Amino acid sequence: MSFKLTILGSNSAIPKENRNPTSQVLSFDEKCFLIDCGEGTQIQLRKYQIRFQRISHIFISHLHGDHYFGLIGLITSMHLLGRERDLHIYAHENLKKIIDSQLDASKTVLSYPLFFHSISENYEGVLFEDNKICISTFLLNHGILCNGFLFQEKILHRKILSKKIQQYNVPHDEIIKLQSGNDFFCKETSKKISNEELTVPNRNPFSYAFCSDTKYNELIVDKIKDVTVLYHEATFMIKHKDRASVTNHSTSEDAALIAKKADVKCLLIGHFSQRYSNYENLLLESKSIFSNTMVADQGLELDFHQL
Repeated sequence: MSFKLTILGSNSAIPKENRNPTSQVLSFDEKCFLIDCGEGTQIQLRKYQIRFQRISHIFISHLHGDHYFGLIGLITSMHLLGRERDLHIYAHENLKKIIDSQLDASKTVLSYPLFFHSISENYEGVLFEDNKICISTFLLNHGILCNGFLFQEKILHRKILSKKIQQYNVPHDEIIKLQSGNDFFCKETSKKISNEELTVPNRNPFSYAFCSDTKYNELIVDKIKDVTVLYHEATFMIKHKDRASVTNHSTSEDAALIAKKADVKCLLIGHFSQRYSNYENLLLESKSIFSNTMVADQGLELDFHQL
């Protein structure tokens, strides 16, 4: 089952020729979840060969333009391409008013159902869940309403050994019980077959936390504890920490400290200020505190199975 992150853009507020604002795609089990939608997102989707119509759910962290200015363009392009399947958007209520006014001004009636799921002020909890993934939200500290997102894969505790299942003629309706850790009672032989003979431990489920614009905030540590990958903004170098505080952003050091306290496996840093011509010093500052740090450079494809 795929679990892959593609970075479409990781610059801060102002786009540059080769640096786009924030947008990411998490691909999981044939679904594509779009996280933030800065200006130029649909161009980046085409560049990295991600089909618009595969995107089923869009999550917008907050209403600063570099995180949603590309949304109306993507919505209307999906319409012009003849989309029919549902699209779900999760964001703060004011974004619905903006989208409605833009569609109304252009007299656009979408060819597909668009469902807007409002994230209430101060809400922390589940936004979407099925039998394979749970997506929840938590509060950040950015001066305006701003939320992070947590994507948690669901997998059963045990993996079935096919040859053993055939050997003991285990019926299909017993397999889920085995995956949950139960033993198997064979009616034909009146014997109990231990779970350990029929299964092996499964891998740990993957998880991904997206921490959009925020000041240093230890309140999120427990909410992102032990995630496989954490994306955390690192707009400024340590020498510009006063600027970070004034603008409600984080430094490379802040991001690394959060990753360390949360015991995450891997840290991605992004949302870099345009004042920096490259990311090397930001990366070095983070790695001095949390060694397994990577730059969320646009075009990066991170396959969680290979971490």
